[in-house]
Amino acid sequence: MGGRQRHIGVAERQARLALRQRLATGARASAPEEIAGSLVALHGTDPATVYLAVGARLADAGKTVAEVERALYEDRTLVRMHGMRHTVFVFPTELAAVVHASTGLANAAKARAGLVKDMVAGSDGRLAEEWLAEVEASALAALARRGQATVAELTRDEPRLKERFTYGAGKSYESLHTVSSRLMRVLGVEARVVRGRPLGTWTSSQFRWAVAAPHPDLPPAEARSELLRGWLAACGPATEADLTWWTGWRVTDVRRSLTAIGAVPVTLGGGVTAYVTSGDEEPVAAPADPWAALLPGLDPTAMGWRERDWYLAPGLRPALFDGSGNVGPTVWWNGRVVGGWAQRPDGEVVWRLLETEGLGREGRAAIETEAARLASWLAGTRVTPRFRTPLEKELAS
Repeated sequence: MGGRQRHIGVAERQARLALRQRLATGARASAPEEIAGSLVALHGTDPATVYLAVGARLADAGKTVAEVERALYEDRTLVRMHGMRHTVFVFPTELAAVVHASTGLANAAKARAGLVKDMVAGSDGRLAEEWLAEVEASALAALARRGQATVAELTRDEPRLKERFTYGAGKSYESLHTVSSRLMRVLGVEARVVRGRPLGTWTSSQFRWAVAAPHPDLPPAEARSELLRGWLAACGPATEADLTWWTGWRVTDVRRSLTAIGAVPVTLGGGVTAYVTSGDEEPVAAPADPWAALLPGLDPTAMGWRERDWYLAPGLRPALFDGSGNVGPTVWWNGRVVGGWAQRPDGEVVWRLLETEGLGREGRAAIETEAARLASWLAGTRVTPRFRTPLEKELAS
């Protein structure tokens, strides 16, 4: 590309985030499918995150639970499956083939090889690859008959799923693994099974399993290009470091995909090179009205980029992240993180500001409004993040 690269400053990046991540009040969506489509993927490791992330972006937050359950379990327009970085996400169903071909195939090969290796070594060869093939065929047939089933139900149909083997014999982390837990995860990464409706409420992490709907096999390079194009449209500008972190791909695959889609280089602060999709170089104005949001732990916006200083000051990280880099519940004002929130045992939503510059009375009032909006649709349901962070634990006590 000839000519000087366009510069995109922090203010414009925050404007893009507000609009494309559906956080500005005027950008809220009418259905979970719109939100997932805009963000490409919703973090699904913690089941509650999906609902809380949708509720923060839904125009009528009171419909959050019913609408997410409809999309996931009735219309199946959203699907919960393994994706980037071996992580569970909720995707628009039409992206399932793209995610599997771009990312899942490589992850699946490693997961299956690891299971076979650990199983054979941990059972002195008693449980072999041929044995596993018989068991999984039987388990998949039982799952197809049932439609949906828990692991406990499947083990009644195929008792060999209860077999155990020693993982890490002689190591400090030695433990017993069951074939069922490891096999279902592998089948999930292979996109042969998906998580169905959970037992209990929407906050439950005890899922039923279902046979995955068939999808076309795509060339991996083509799928990587399509996934990267969608993510850049939602999150661009992004650096190579952002892209390799989010996808989990090799940097060579990221670079090939950037070339394949004709991504346009731009500059960020300090002259850092980043990329946007072709045609997305024009300036983006800030939303007409300032906005506030209370986002859950592992929210896809808070976790969307590896390099986060433009929306999250480094000094706030010790309070808002756990030791493994998982973000907790965050409070936002006009495109940046300014604090965190939690629920007390009685369900009350409480929050604390960690940064107040530029906030003023208007910002505090907007945050109060969002906290009340969240409390209203939660209606007393107590949500504890799967990954606890220092500020969340302090506020929740």
